[in-house]
Amino acid sequence: MDTRERIEKVLAEFNRLHGSEANARILSIEGDEVIIEFEGSFCATCGLYDYFDDIKWEAMEFGLELEPVEVIEAVEDDFEHGRYVVKYRLGRKPVLSLSND
Repeated sequence: MDTRERIEKVLAEFNRLHGSEANARILSIEGDEVIIEFEGSFCATCGLYDYFDDIKWEAMEFGLELEPVEVIEAVEDDFEHGRYVVKYRLGRKPVLSLSND
């Protein structure tokens, strides 16, 4: 499964859980950076950035080896329509060294 497929699985679960408040879709993937668009009414009692962080939690929950996922930038693109564009960096799990040094 390639990176796009893995991220699409994460976003499908995010949209299933949050679809009444916010939906996410991939805008672009370049190297280890992914740009995701969030659109919706967003829950007034939740923190806005909690939605963006939920992508990180979903990636870990699915065990898709995308963690650590880091929010690099979040931009309000269209306040009137509740649209935000968020750039993520996909990390890599550390490789354990088995050397006897």
